Amino acid sequence: MGGGYSGFYTAWGLEKRLRPGEAHVTVVEPRPFMTYQPFLPEAAAGSVEPRHVAVSIRRNLTSTNVITGHVVQVRHADQVAVIRPIDGADWEFTYDMVVVTAGAVTRTFPIPGILDEAIGLKSAEEAIAIREALLGAFERASSMVPGPARSRALSVTVVGGGFSGVEVFGELLSLATAMLCKYPMLSKADLDFHLVEAANRILPEVSDGPGSWVVRELERRGAHVHLSTQLRSAEGRHIVLSTGEECDTSLFIWTAGNASNPMTARHTDLPIDERGLLTVQADLRVYDAQADRVVEDAWGAGDNATVPDLTQKTAGARTVPNAQHAVRQGRLLAKNLVRTLRGKRPVDYSHHGLGVVATLGLGRGIFQWHGIVVKGFVAWVMHRGYHVLAVPTWDRNARVLLGWIPGALFGRDIVSLPDLQEPRELFVTGGEVPLTPVD
Repeated sequence: MGGGYSGFYTAWGLEKRLRPGEAHVTVVEPRPFMTYQPFLPEAAAGSVEPRHVAVSIRRNLTSTNVITGHVVQVRHADQVAVIRPIDGADWEFTYDMVVVTAGAVTRTFPIPGILDEAIGLKSAEEAIAIREALLGAFERASSMVPGPARSRALSVTVVGGGFSGVEVFGELLSLATAMLCKYPMLSKADLDFHLVEAANRILPEVSDGPGSWVVRELERRGAHVHLSTQLRSAEGRHIVLSTGEECDTSLFIWTAGNASNPMTARHTDLPIDERGLLTVQADLRVYDAQADRVVEDAWGAGDNATVPDLTQKTAGARTVPNAQHAVRQGRLLAKNLVRTLRGKRPVDYSHHGLGVVATLGLGRGIFQWHGIVVKGFVAWVMHRGYHVLAVPTWDRNARVLLGWIPGALFGRDIVSLPDLQEPRELFVTGGEVPLTPVD
């Protein structure tokens, strides 16, 4: 279930490890590709081609049965999954073993305006929409006279100070600042960027010092960082904060954490915790704490599972939901499934983090590993170097790397495709623009 990091790497690993005829593997995923999410902020800023963050499932899982659709229910007592294909009626699929790697969804709150106005950042499509919105805003603002309307057009608000929020905020700020030289009628004073975080700091994965430096760096570049601040309303993209501050925004991005996948939380008989996450042991087998037993033939990994972190001394510690763990859990899961099929015991998952690295825009970044902190250009190079190697398949490694070369030689590509969301408009109207009365 699921073709994200853990699901893709599990199936990929099984293809490499299984003997001919030893097992049949089926992946159910609503999208025909795995999204490499760490590159989404750069895709939103145009530094990475959006298609290059999408890894084709069918092209790489050549001996796996791939079903494009959703698993809408799991009845493990009957070993049945109910599948809803992209076209057609629901049907039941009988399995021997189930691997739940459905991932997480964006967490939202009942705040007026969020579902009507905000855009998330979990898919390549959302990254494209964010980029087109910012580029389109510059085109509109360039024809406006100075005033509230122009300020609103060039206003960007990001809610959520985790890695996704800070990275997309920094990348868009870098893009917007660079574009000013192409719009002489606009100035840096026209840009109005706001990052809103409910906690008293951003980037919880780094220590206080580096986190504070990131805030100062963003503010030095002209951004407004609102810490210990909650969003009260966003109706009509009119942002109202708990501090009493208000502003109108053109682009509203919501990255305030993850929530459990609805299927895992509400439509399965497998054991879950209070957050709706699948409970698993360190060897990634599903574990029923109330009955104190392993649930046979059920496995889980990634963002929809609570995986014990054996590298921590704190009792009950769980691995954080990030790409580092999801990829490695998927690889181990493939190994453990094959070991189980061959009558061997599965092994526990244990991974010491390689540090954390984030981009803050072109040529700017932050890296931390224990007490070692790297800032600025070197950290940005480390970010690109790590992730270009981490993108699965040599095909995508090469495409991402080669895609950076034109940007280094010729600068940013700022071509906007305003009709991307309405591709039939030109065909339907024939290019005719209706005449309206002029005051």
